[in-house]
This record gives sequence, C-alpha cells and structure tokens, in this order.
Amino acid sequence: MQKTKKSIAKRFKITGSGKLIRRSPGMRHLLSSKSRKRKRRLSQPKLVSESRAPSLRSAMPFGG
Repeated sequence: MQKTKKSIAKRFKITGSGKLIRRSPGMRHLLSSKSRKRKRRLSQPKLVSESRAPSLRSAMPFGG
C-alpha cells in the first residue's frame, strides 16, 4: 500500500474532473514592485501541466 506524499498533498489539490491545481509562485514578498495586474494574475490558481501531472497524482493515491 502506498502512502500519500504529504508535501505534495499540501501544495496541490485535485479538482472534480481529476485535474491538479497549484498556486503561483511570486506572491510572498517584493510585491510593491509588481503591477496590480501581475499580482491579480498570480493570485489565481493554475492547472498543473499534463506532462507533470501523472507523477504528482501517483504521490497522492487517495485524492489528496
């Protein structure tokens, strides 16, 4: 039986259709130099690319 990789489960979520969602990097500090538009786009969740998703999904066998 495979255990869930907790470091991955904390960073990624599985949608209802089975796709993976991640947060965008770059929203921790140095925000005054970034435009409003850039910060707004960075705050939105992103989908994980299809080439990278299978290895992450295998680390979360029970759905994260």
